[in-house]
Amino acid sequence: MIVGIDIGTQSLKAVIVDQSMKVLAEAAYPYSPGFPQPGWAEQDPTLWEKGLRVAVASALDNAGVASDEIRALGVAGQLDGCLPVDRDGRAMHNCLIWMDRRAERELTAVKGIDAESLRRITGVTMDAGHMAAKIRWFLKNHSQTRQAACFHQPVSYMVSRLTGAHVFDHALASTSMLYSLKHGDYDTRLLEAFGLDRRQLPEIKEAWDGAGEISSAGAEFSGLPQGLPVAVGTGDDYATPLGAGIIEPGQMACVLGTAEVVGALDPNPKIDDQGLVETHRYFGGSYFIENPGWLSGGALEWFVETFRLDGVEEMVSLAETAPAGCEGLLFLPALSGAMAPEWVESARGCFYGLTPAHGTAHLARAVLESCAFAMRDVLERLRSMEVPVRSILLLGGGARSRLWAQIRADVSGAPVAVPLRLDTSPLGAAMLAAVAANIQPSLKSCAMLVSDPESKDAVKKVMAPDPARHKIYEAAYIAYGRLFKSLRPMFIS
Repeated sequence: MIVGIDIGTQSLKAVIVDQSMKVLAEAAYPYSPGFPQPGWAEQDPTLWEKGLRVAVASALDNAGVASDEIRALGVAGQLDGCLPVDRDGRAMHNCLIWMDRRAERELTAVKGIDAESLRRITGVTMDAGHMAAKIRWFLKNHSQTRQAACFHQPVSYMVSRLTGAHVFDHALASTSMLYSLKHGDYDTRLLEAFGLDRRQLPEIKEAWDGAGEISSAGAEFSGLPQGLPVAVGTGDDYATPLGAGIIEPGQMACVLGTAEVVGALDPNPKIDDQGLVETHRYFGGSYFIENPGWLSGGALEWFVETFRLDGVEEMVSLAETAPAGCEGLLFLPALSGAMAPEWVESARGCFYGLTPAHGTAHLARAVLESCAFAMRDVLERLRSMEVPVRSILLLGGGARSRLWAQIRADVSGAPVAVPLRLDTSPLGAAMLAAVAANIQPSLKSCAMLVSDPESKDAVKKVMAPDPARHKIYEAAYIAYGRLFKSLRPMFIS
């Protein structure tokens, strides 16, 4: 048996799978991020440690499996967090998670590198959300962190707590703003520009390599047996498509979680000179070219709370009663800044086009449609870069909405597939562990198992675009673009 976990923003999830990658049981432990002040977002890493113990124990109980039957553990989780640890591996501060923006000023102080040069080297946008900026913030604002043994992302932190090894994979390294796509290692020029010491950064290995075995300390807090092999692991942006069986180019993954991540594979490290999408290392020599996401599922939660609905289901039911295109009503999905049609951190969400004829149902549908418009922004950019996209695979909790899936097919004009298993990041982590422990020969063999048409988890429903609604959405999408362009001077003033 194999355990895969995902360290999410709102919960830690665990799955138990057998050697054929069949999911036997799953469980989750909920928690929340903290927001000490506007623009700041933190998480106490002890929540992840407690979540690991509780979720894994519950999943094992649900599967009727004893902990000594587990042969390997894989870890996936949220990207772009940053936390320093001392020589004993203990966190010296809460983790600054992916949505934390406090390091904006640190970017203005970087000398010797500009945004265009950084993008050519790393494939990523110079942005305060990335790890390098957050490390600089720690070094400037918390002097004791200058003595940190290592700066971690959430996945590498958990692996280090379990095994004592300071490692992360090429995909996570490629989100740091310090990684050269060409050389597959930290870039000396970038380390100097950010004033960072590579000895305080995790060693870079393949995600399916063995990081080490669970130590006595790791066994004590996790409840898992000492000596259990642990894979290096990876970020959820990569474990999610992997867990859905995406190992070859051709399908665009759209993950509808708190944030919406949209990307596709290409055999070449293509760089977006406009900066809408970033290029990251993937598995099997491919590159995942993605937009790391805007508040999407989070926007639905905001709407439900603001309009005092019983839940997202009620919001979707309301939206079904409004016509496609919402009779001219538009919404910009920029509640925490815009990531599409371009990255503008200071952008804010808004409704436009309200008339007395519009009601709550129109507002609800406009939110759903706007996120589909942002997805299309990414799709159009990928196509312009000649990244192969023949269809769209929806994943994450938001993919449970049949209406939202159909809207995306109608907006994009492309078929949209929805698998029965939607939360695939912990399954991707388990796949990495299976290879690390020699239970499976390769990730490709794992991918073939999880995407096998005979597998219960691989059965899909496919939404075909409706020509009439696609025509309506063509006009609405153009209007959405004009609205963003018109408001842009207000965002950056």
